[in-house]
Amino acid sequence: MNIVVAITAASGAIYARQLLETLIASTEVERIALVYSTNARKVAEYEGVAIPRSAKIEEYDNGDMFAPIASGSARWEAMVVVPSSVGTVGRVASGISQTLIERTADVMLKERRKLIFVVRETPYSLVHLRNMTTLTEAGAVILPATPSFYSLPQDVEAVCRTVTERIVAQLGICSERYEWGANRQ
Repeated sequence: MNIVVAITAASGAIYARQLLETLIASTEVERIALVYSTNARKVAEYEGVAIPRSAKIEEYDNGDMFAPIASGSARWEAMVVVPSSVGTVGRVASGISQTLIERTADVMLKERRKLIFVVRETPYSLVHLRNMTTLTEAGAVILPATPSFYSLPQDVEAVCRTVTERIVAQLGICSERYEWGANRQ
């Protein structure tokens, strides 16, 4: 499987790191295209998050509209925008494709491929909700970075992993994760 991971400047770079670590470790994932928005690296650095490197990762500049992920003829099966700013959501919902992230998301929608937005914002305004509705109606998945607590997470890593596990499940990739009822006493 070939997956695009886009990191925007929303808070929550830990989700991108955990997702990339899982994708790198997965035998189901062949290639990962990685794109950062303009300020995403600064936010990750500020939050103390180091994004992993791997031979599986091909990094593209957000201004490179000639990157293979910008074309529907390229064989990328899925895209995750993690964390996703509501600005990115709004631009994609409006059909604006001024950056590689926006264009690649547009390609995923038009080609009917898996597109997941891990939205990191609260509270939502009516504008945010309408943009997310538009994307959902177009075939995208809105997966808010809302952790669960059923697994009784003991630290921030474990709390965030509850979101990361949901992303991986949405991608259809097999990985170890909490299952409701499996650990009940």
